[in-house]
Amino acid sequence: MKYIAWTARIIVFLVIAGVFHYNLPDRDIVRIVNTEVRRVDFGSNSTFWQNSGAGDAVSNVNRDVFFIETIQPDGSPLVFRNEDTGWGWPPYFKFDTADLQTQARNLVSTETAPTWVAVRHYGWRAQIFSIFPNATSIEPVPGPDTRLIPWFNIIFLTIVLIISATIWRLWRNFRQARIDPVIEDIEEDVDIARDRVGGFFSRLFGRK
Repeated sequence: MKYIAWTARIIVFLVIAGVFHYNLPDRDIVRIVNTEVRRVDFGSNSTFWQNSGAGDAVSNVNRDVFFIETIQPDGSPLVFRNEDTGWGWPPYFKFDTADLQTQARNLVSTETAPTWVAVRHYGWRAQIFSIFPNATSIEPVPGPDTRLIPWFNIIFLTIVLIISATIWRLWRNFRQARIDPVIEDIEEDVDIARDRVGGFFSRLFGRK
């Protein structure tokens, strides 16, 4: 029973950590090499794509999607999708997809004359599932070694930890004051009943 409880806790922790890791913003320093529009046919990975953009016709089968192709400082490629989040989840309230695509196109550079930018995004890049992180903003930076501090994530996770600790403390106090005494009384009554039943059978079968 103890192992089952710990396994359940670990699974819950991993699910929560995965949700936070996917939805919280991250930034990568990259060099933009190309921008394009692709017709995407959605399949089993449709969960990792946004709905149609604000004002567009709703389509869960296929639609045109903006992409931003980049190169990281170590030379490896990193491709972003550029989709509106609108009023949906996650709550980035992004409505400027076309503007962001224009900004990205204006920042295209070459390897000999690079222009480094920090792309703010959420989501994962998984080639096996053909999913891409969604870019939410682009900001030029001095160089590939620019240090980026995730202040939003630090503040957000700190608040979440404080709220979680407060809820846990309130629950623990409530359990100790209300639930534990009831459980102890029930266990005590069960022990008394067990002793009485045991004594009865002892007297019954102990007679000659």
